[in-house]
Amino acid sequence: MTAAAPGGNSPAHRPVRSFVLRQGRMSPAQQRALQTLLPRLGIAYAPELLAFGAVFGRIAPVILEIGFGMGETTAAIATTHPQNDFLGLEVHGPGVGALLNRVAAAGLTNVRVIQHDAVEVLAHMIPVASLAGIHVFFPDPWPKKRHHKRRLLQRDFVHALAQRLRPGGYLHAATDWEDYAQEILATCAGEPLLVNSFPDFAPRPAWRPETKFETRGMKLGNGVRDIVFRKP
Repeated sequence: MTAAAPGGNSPAHRPVRSFVLRQGRMSPAQQRALQTLLPRLGIAYAPELLAFGAVFGRIAPVILEIGFGMGETTAAIATTHPQNDFLGLEVHGPGVGALLNRVAAAGLTNVRVIQHDAVEVLAHMIPVASLAGIHVFFPDPWPKKRHHKRRLLQRDFVHALAQRLRPGGYLHAATDWEDYAQEILATCAGEPLLVNSFPDFAPRPAWRPETKFETRGMKLGNGVRDIVFRKP
């Protein structure tokens, strides 16, 4: 997952990160994408706010996706929702390369990528009240109790996400870990800037493609939970 969980930010304290940077094996195609497509479709991290109109060359609703994995879901949703622009955040090189190749193959013009820690991107690059939606699909559940502090969707980060949503914008999370789903639901319910779009968990929307993590979780007998909150 692509973010550092909120933690101590002073020079004397290292932030608790919600990911471990294991780049894994990168295919030649993914490597070429990083070399040839990232300069065109990527945005370099810099501590300055983005102007989405300049980034995408138009004014349209912007959806932020945190931790897009290998990019299947991002590319599929961007293809079926050309009226929206999508900004994907991911730290892992193979996944970034894979999404760039999918975007190029489909001829998509509404996707941009930042290869950097999502907590820092959110804090320094995403304007307040600028996003139409935020997707966090199957974040790392860090299942061992001693690692729960690494989970991404904790109170401070959810508050920061809510601040970046424009009125009417939504936060959509999905996970196949029951205890994490309950934790996300409770955390979002405790965020004063958000209201639940449903009485409890949300039904799985038809537009959200089934991810490999979801398929794997279902094979293991894990039920998938969607959580959808909106900013009034």
